[in-house]
Amino acid sequence: MHSFTKACAAVLAAGALGAAVPSAAQNFPAKPVRLVVTYPAGGSSDLMARIMGQKLNEFWGQPVVVESKPGAAGSIGMEFAARQPADGYTFVIGNLGPAAVNPLITKVPYNMERDFIAVALTATGPNILVVPASSPFRNLGELVAAARAKPGAINFATSGPGSMSHLAGELMMRQAGIKMAQIPYKGGGQAVIDVLAGQVQMIVSDALPVAQHIRSGKLRPLAITSGKRSPLWPDIPTFAEGGLQGIVAVNWWGVFLPAGTPNAVVAAYNAALNKVMVDPDLKERFAGLGVEPHASTPEEFRAFLASERAMYAKLVADNNIKGE
Repeated sequence: MHSFTKACAAVLAAGALGAAVPSAAQNFPAKPVRLVVTYPAGGSSDLMARIMGQKLNEFWGQPVVVESKPGAAGSIGMEFAARQPADGYTFVIGNLGPAAVNPLITKVPYNMERDFIAVALTATGPNILVVPASSPFRNLGELVAAARAKPGAINFATSGPGSMSHLAGELMMRQAGIKMAQIPYKGGGQAVIDVLAGQVQMIVSDALPVAQHIRSGKLRPLAITSGKRSPLWPDIPTFAEGGLQGIVAVNWWGVFLPAGTPNAVVAAYNAALNKVMVDPDLKERFAGLGVEPHASTPEEFRAFLASERAMYAKLVADNNIKGE
């Protein structure tokens, strides 16, 4: 992960040079702003968007109206956002799936480079490999050894092709040289329910749907996909600690504006985001969702996007991953 603290200082310093910013941006926003969410209400993306929208509302003094446009693994919301006027009054929270992976595995009705401006990386969150409490596997090494002994005998739940739960399973297979069977679901909720029931042997899930079950002892965490132990889950070993190198895969979320949005408005967004993403209340509420807020410059976010696309393009090619 990049160092965002310098970026934050730089952006705030730039904000102090307000005289250099055209008056249109100084007065931005002059009316309510629409925030497009590409997933259904109640999920991580939606909850984060509402917290962020509330903080931007306080900062700007203008309502931020969250609008859900779910469907097609995030593609419907991204296409909708891409087609909005480039005046800064509509922005979208894009994440790993629709902004990086979906275009690699399926045909999408938008082009990330052509149709969007990357404004800021706003949050990252690790994924946790969990098994049901009834599972014989006490750690990652035991699971990998069993998968090596009987190729295809172990199955893993995913929330659909190209989802993080799918990609993390594919990463495991590539890095460990094992074969497991993917059981795809229409979403993470039902997948987690079937893992809890012992109908599927494991899932690599984002933290929110599994947190309460880990705490209650119904799910056993074996490894976390962060590069080092997560401050939110200090007791869960990394994949590297469990003996499997090369598995660092985080969920991430960032703000995008339609291409053609004036530079001054992009700068106004970036300054606002860098301010609200370090708000202590926001940090605490994001931690409750299992994610960490970030402040970044557009340049840092673009570099981050490029590295993510390169990593997953290689995985998609190596493992011949296809969309639906």
